[in-house]
Amino acid sequence: MSKLPWADKKLGQHFLNDQSVIMSIVSDHVEQSDYILEIGPGPGILSEFLCKHNKPFQVIEKDGRMVEYLKEHISGDKIMITDALEVDLESYFNNLGWKGNIWLVSNLPYNVSVPLLTKFIQSPSISKMTLMFQKEVGEKVLNWTGKENGMGSLMALTQNYFHVNLKCPVPPGAFTPPPKVDSVVLSLVRNPFPAIGLEEFNKYESFLRKTFANKRKQIGSVWKSHFDKDKIEESLAKLKLDRTIRAERFTLEDVQFLYRELNSVQ
Repeated sequence: MSKLPWADKKLGQHFLNDQSVIMSIVSDHVEQSDYILEIGPGPGILSEFLCKHNKPFQVIEKDGRMVEYLKEHISGDKIMITDALEVDLESYFNNLGWKGNIWLVSNLPYNVSVPLLTKFIQSPSISKMTLMFQKEVGEKVLNWTGKENGMGSLMALTQNYFHVNLKCPVPPGAFTPPPKVDSVVLSLVRNPFPAIGLEEFNKYESFLRKTFANKRKQIGSVWKSHFDKDKIEESLAKLKLDRTIRAERFTLEDVQFLYRELNSVQ
């Protein structure tokens, strides 16, 4: 590859340079996928390897400067220069003739990682993902350390729709320029039978926002302005939980059950 471009801080650019991490990412879901989409490829550090899997491959990149670097590996018709947050992914896939079983790969810009993840979840054609997060955000998606009080809205949202595993930790020195934080790669596989379907995504997300807005406060206090008091206590009792519990202590199954119970009369 030719010399790397300068990293644009406004776009949260940090270019991966660790070969072991690169190979871990680009080999993650190769055998189980029919198509590959990379979001935010930058100068093509991952693209160089992803395009060699002999599967239909496309990239979406916001920074127009990257086209000359990407063209070292792929043709211009495989490159879309735009903000991925503005793309209707299902229409995009349909126009390409891609019919599901899509593997999405992204070294996520840390400043928009959560809205991008939320967008990806809502695209049913995406069946696998390999995503780089700032470690602090990754811990909100997957509690790989097993610590108590780990549940939050992003975890309950993501894990309802995807099975999530830790792929590898990534230190700052794995990037040029090095960020000030540790990173982590997560591997995700869509759950074909989520407890709460995508047709209820907005309603479920709204419930999670209410539930985890003050996740260290007693849930009875958090919910009192949203749900009927008797219904709250009745729903919690079915799980043998008390209204003094804090949302961060819930399991995913607790959250899914309580969503169903509390919205059954809404």
